[in-house]
Amino acid sequence: MPKMTGSHLFAEMMKDYSVSHIFFVPAFMLKAFAEMEDMPIKRIMVHGEKSAAYMADGYARASGKPGVCMAQMIGASNLAAGLRDAYMAGAPVLAITGGPTPQSRYRHAYQEVDDITQFDAVTKFNAQVDSVARMPDLLRQAFRVATSGAPGPVHLRIQSHLGQITEQEAELDVLAETMYSRAPAFRPEPEMHRVRDALATIARARRPMIVAGGGVVASDAQPELVELAERLRVPVATSLNAKAAMTDAHPLNVGVPGAYSRDCANRALAEADLVFFIGSHTGGQVTNNWMFPAVGTTVVQLDIDPEELGRNYPNTVSILGDAKVSLRRLIDAAPARSPEERTQWVKHVQQIVADWRAENAGTRNSDAAPIRPERVCKEISDVLPPNGIVVSDTGHAGIWTARMIELKHPAQRYYRTAGSLGWGFPGALGVKCALPDRPVVCFTGDGGFYYHIAELETARRHNINAVIVVNNNSALNQEISLNDIAYGGKQRGRAEEMWRFPHINFAKIAEGFGCVGMRVEKPGELGEALKHAIAVDKPVVVDVVTDMYAIAPHPWTSSGRDFHSYQRTGA
Repeated sequence: MPKMTGSHLFAEMMKDYSVSHIFFVPAFMLKAFAEMEDMPIKRIMVHGEKSAAYMADGYARASGKPGVCMAQMIGASNLAAGLRDAYMAGAPVLAITGGPTPQSRYRHAYQEVDDITQFDAVTKFNAQVDSVARMPDLLRQAFRVATSGAPGPVHLRIQSHLGQITEQEAELDVLAETMYSRAPAFRPEPEMHRVRDALATIARARRPMIVAGGGVVASDAQPELVELAERLRVPVATSLNAKAAMTDAHPLNVGVPGAYSRDCANRALAEADLVFFIGSHTGGQVTNNWMFPAVGTTVVQLDIDPEELGRNYPNTVSILGDAKVSLRRLIDAAPARSPEERTQWVKHVQQIVADWRAENAGTRNSDAAPIRPERVCKEISDVLPPNGIVVSDTGHAGIWTARMIELKHPAQRYYRTAGSLGWGFPGALGVKCALPDRPVVCFTGDGGFYYHIAELETARRHNINAVIVVNNNSALNQEISLNDIAYGGKQRGRAEEMWRFPHINFAKIAEGFGCVGMRVEKPGELGEALKHAIAVDKPVVVDVVTDMYAIAPHPWTSSGRDFHSYQRTGA
């Protein structure tokens, strides 16, 4: 094997694994970055470790390739916190940090905290690189784990605060297993007897529903999902992670169910006698804390991770396999159904959807000022190009986009925060890095935007030309009802200090960073502003002045709106 430094090996392996971007906070492994000088790898220096993790996460979700983020030892805890979203969303992210040396442990070395265990809860693989000789095999293992099975983050801690161990020389083998440069690395085939059992079980149902999860998008199985639903004549609800799996206008699409949801999706699931979960964790958000489907409903589940099969609902049939491959096997084995079959059920579900649309048409088309968030979502839907991408923050932003953003073209995509307020803006920058030739529009609130507003400078410096739409209501207005309850029904005194902000013009702040800033106060001006923002070849902030008291609805339940299942985070 040739003799080289760990820095050279690291750079070569990043190149061989087709890594195109590394998001980092200096100073860490600087000689490795110097080795990349003539390589097609963009080194994106950011202003905070969580931003680095969020950008790598957005990059990974959009590209399918592992997103790489790095930080020196003192920033490791921040990086671990940033991996929480990638872990919950199942995004392949490779995090690399510095760590203590045996000589410095237990001696109060500067900036030293033994933080390796902080990564245990947010990674699939968490390992220490204590010798430069271990770099090749542990890097291969990291890529292997990140992209195999259900994708997810991994972490390598390089011994020494700034990664100095990588400057040592050793006989090292630059061998990259390129099959692990993208997820899914493997597409396991389902057992055909389970495929047939699933089809037979679905055929016996009178009111079946499909719930498509993020695994459908990760597997690039959107066309197969649509084809199977059409062949079986089964309505489809899509989790937030799978919102773009079907166009909103498709006659079998009932929308997003659960906590951040459209009422029509929960209503339809409440009536279903069978639910087929595809690539979904069946978690609390997509089911509104396991209300939809109700306990006792027949469940069929398809997932690439055997640990997920039956985790939250006892399955009548479990299928282990890759979503794309397994859906193709289901399509091939499914008998063609006559148009008459399930017609009554499908028409009933379509009426539920039509009624919901009619109920919400007023706010969606509202000319009120301050502007309604529903109108903002409508305008984004109307101007988003056929290849456009929407990135959403969490809290109210997640609820508004789940309910009101309409994706009209099969090539459009949607990515959302898995839980951490503030992810939306840096996550959108990562998405734009992965897909630089496609329009990326981020919907966030002022509360979410404040988290990482410094990354406007990063966007301008690297020409990451995303459009950031800020739902600027000068408040964390999702907290209003919570504070009403805390005060026994009516807030008093200085209560507003806990959820209100002063009026800020984010357009002027954007201009100060060298970006384009637009401020919109009238709903009739919003469409043209968004069109111009998408056309401008710079990072753009569209500051939309919205109604502070436009509160996103609680999720529909069979007993009315349910406050207790409502998620608290966000603005």
